Amino acid sequence: MPSVTQPVAASPRTVDPPVRRWLTLAVVSVSLLVVGLDTTVLNVALPTFVGELGASTSQLQWIVDSYALMSGSLVLFCGSLADRLGRKWIFMSGLALFTAASVVAAYAGSVTALILARGVMGVGEALIMPATLAVIGNVFPRGAERTKAIGIWSAAVGVGTVIGPMVGGWLLSHYWWGSVFLINLPIGIAGLTAAALLVRDSRAPESGRLDPAGALLSVLAVASVLWAVIEGPDRGWRSPAVLAAFAAGVLLLTAFVAWQRRAASPMLPVRIFRHRALASGDLLVLLGAFALIGTLFVAVQHFQFVLGYSAGQTGIRLGPAALALLVAGPLAGVLAPRLGMRTVSAAGLALLSGSAAVLATTGPAEGYGRALVSMLLLGAGAGFVITVTSDAIVGSLPEKDLGVGSATNSAAIQLGAATGVAVMGSLLSDRYRSGLDDLSAPVPENLLESAKESVGTALALAERIPGEAGTSFADAARRAFVDGMGPAMFAGAGVTAAGMLLALVLTPSRNADATGIPPQKDSS
Repeated sequence: MPSVTQPVAASPRTVDPPVRRWLTLAVVSVSLLVVGLDTTVLNVALPTFVGELGASTSQLQWIVDSYALMSGSLVLFCGSLADRLGRKWIFMSGLALFTAASVVAAYAGSVTALILARGVMGVGEALIMPATLAVIGNVFPRGAERTKAIGIWSAAVGVGTVIGPMVGGWLLSHYWWGSVFLINLPIGIAGLTAAALLVRDSRAPESGRLDPAGALLSVLAVASVLWAVIEGPDRGWRSPAVLAAFAAGVLLLTAFVAWQRRAASPMLPVRIFRHRALASGDLLVLLGAFALIGTLFVAVQHFQFVLGYSAGQTGIRLGPAALALLVAGPLAGVLAPRLGMRTVSAAGLALLSGSAAVLATTGPAEGYGRALVSMLLLGAGAGFVITVTSDAIVGSLPEKDLGVGSATNSAAIQLGAATGVAVMGSLLSDRYRSGLDDLSAPVPENLLESAKESVGTALALAERIPGEAGTSFADAARRAFVDGMGPAMFAGAGVTAAGMLLALVLTPSRNADATGIPPQKDSS
């Protein structure tokens, strides 16, 4: 494709009227709310797939992970497409694909069809996420207004993620399982219509040719690492397949960086990582996503299996996290210009660490009150971290790199989320299994081995054991799960505490500029 010298949209110095800017933000934020929701809506629907579709444990994992694998591995390439082909059209293409695949998923007649549909939805998200952030970076001028806009953008991402189990639980209480996907249809159609009318297109003013070699290397590198992270808990972190995938990811990533340094029109210009705000922002949002998604993964199970809430009741009890995030995202947009990226991101990571620590020290007999504190801290911390890091990343970039630079943010979130679930889930599972091994009461060996798959399975099996023995086995399984929460959540607390220190050391100081972003030194 020849070099583009006449951009579709005006340069970033041409600013839309205020009303149109905020309408544009509303369109992309509502679309992102659905994308964020779909990341976690399946958490409460997985048991239903066992009964309705006969899904195995491995298939359940891939219903969730096919989405993350496709989205995470393709997002950098899709970000580069947005810069070259037009951010509005890439966003609309992704939303159309996501909506259509949601309908297919809703009416899937087999597990295989559902896994494939979820993978296509992941491709849609890869097209949507970087394009929306780049659209905001292009429409809003640098400064406090853009920071506030990104605060709302990050709140939409985070709130969608947190309310996913809430919406899923309500839908499953009233409709069939396909409704958790079909809800995307009206919102997707409305979003496409509004985007066509309101969102202005833009692309990089000097976009070059596509970089197919760089795209292939990036997809394979990220896919290898994500596959290893996803499969590590089941196959074992030291299994030959997992180690080989990690090694392949490192080698492919090295080859990708080397190619990007020499390519005439690189997909991901390595020079953008010279901006401290972008490099530190990607690292910090990865750590924040590790804690946010990992904590939600554990909390949903704790609410349902230990505290005994239904799917709908579990969703309601996650609501405070969504409300806290809805407040914290825009609040971070107000505080960042005054306090700087360093202070706000460190505060957010400290709140996330506190949230994990509260759950880590929760006992088997404690009720929802302690978990409520954790949920409030979780939402507030996520809102601070996502907002300030996303703003720093966008603010670091020249116009021609907005799409692919924004994609580094999305890739970091995906990798952090997958790693959080894998690591925290693995620690939880290991301690839970060892807790069942230490049972003093005799339990049939075949039941014990099945119970080790999950606490949900153990509780179902306990109902088959008559009398007091069944009650004792269920109580033991709950205690083993709560014991497993300790190392899992302490891992989340430790990671985010380390992230807080990194934020204080690595991020630019407040006097770099109003948002804590260093002055532009890029000569491009």
